[in-house]
Amino acid sequence: METPDNATEHTGIAAQDWATASADQQYRAAVVDLLGALAYGELAAFERLAEDAKLAPTLGDKAELAKMASAEFHHFEQLRDQLTAIEAEPTAAMEPFAQALDDFHRQTAPSDWLEGLVKAYVGDSIASDFYREVAARLDSDTRALVLAVLDDTGHGNFAVEKVRAAIEADPRVGGRLALWARRLMGEALSQAQRVVAERDALSTMLVGGVAGGFDLAEVGRMFSRITEAHTKRMAALGLAA
Repeated sequence: METPDNATEHTGIAAQDWATASADQQYRAAVVDLLGALAYGELAAFERLAEDAKLAPTLGDKAELAKMASAEFHHFEQLRDQLTAIEAEPTAAMEPFAQALDDFHRQTAPSDWLEGLVKAYVGDSIASDFYREVAARLDSDTRALVLAVLDDTGHGNFAVEKVRAAIEADPRVGGRLALWARRLMGEALSQAQRVVAERDALSTMLVGGVAGGFDLAEVGRMFSRITEAHTKRMAALGLAA
């Protein structure tokens, strides 16, 4: 994995382990929120990939998506087990985020195989970028877990290969998918802001209320980095951002 442009020497909570950092109850609540959001996201990704496999045009494509779905479920299990280990009930931790994620997936249901690939590539990547930014401010134990479950399951390269081949075969496909990807970007950022705004501990950590968190200016820079990464991924797909 590449080192983020904003990587810095770990200080404050980021230099502590979970046992030390979790003495701060506000920080502990923020981590439970974060792991709950991630866990439900991984569970939803598993379900979505399993559904997308039904749209796959070939048996080989179906098998690839099934393998990726299995990897997402394993990530969910790791997060669920960690929530249990820190004495947080996994279902209760995930519940606050279910509605927002379900709304996002309902509002962005793909109409075909290619839209499904672009959605997974664009939507999942935006979420991963966000969580990696947050991970830089987490305690060492939680940071290691978050980065581990964000490992690429192979869907990114798979989506790029299939989408670029489709555009090469029919250039008209590119315009439709570019519009679709822009819609996904807007919906994903809107839902992310909604989730953070509704969870006090999580939002406080992001704007600097917890030692080692982001300040407001850094939040702005964070979203700029996420947008820039999105533009690069669109180019990799052969689409205009």
